[in-house]
Amino acid sequence: MASEEVVVHSGGCHCRRVRWQVEAAASVVAWICNCSDCSMRGNTHFIVPAAKFKLQAGAEEFITTYTFGTHTAKHTFCKVCGITSFYSPRSNPDGVAVTVACVDPGTLKHVEYRKFDGRNWEDFFKHSDISQFSKGKAEAAV
Repeated sequence: MASEEVVVHSGGCHCRRVRWQVEAAASVVAWICNCSDCSMRGNTHFIVPAAKFKLQAGAEEFITTYTFGTHTAKHTFCKVCGITSFYSPRSNPDGVAVTVACVDPGTLKHVEYRKFDGRNWEDFFKHSDISQFSKGKAEAAV
């Protein structure tokens, strides 16, 4: 599903203190997770290799992090407005999960939504291809 056209997406939080750019396809696969954290926040995200994600200068001072459970996922959010525009997911600790709704309009051409069963994380992860999305192999897996 992911297109081969790579673009630079910009985005960030509501108050615009946390801003970033990410290189990714114009068409992405986004994950709707039902874990306790994502379901409460209504977070839907696509995953990219960490090297493709760049925070803008000065954004780091406005970011704080929440962890729970295994503490592998690093749920980052803005200290001012509380928005999680990106985070480091448990499924892809070598990648970045970008919140679809936090991408500025104009660069995403299509989003394919897939469900991730975060309430049964271990079992679902074993049978999912999600780990490939932070390795630059997502296009081959789709």
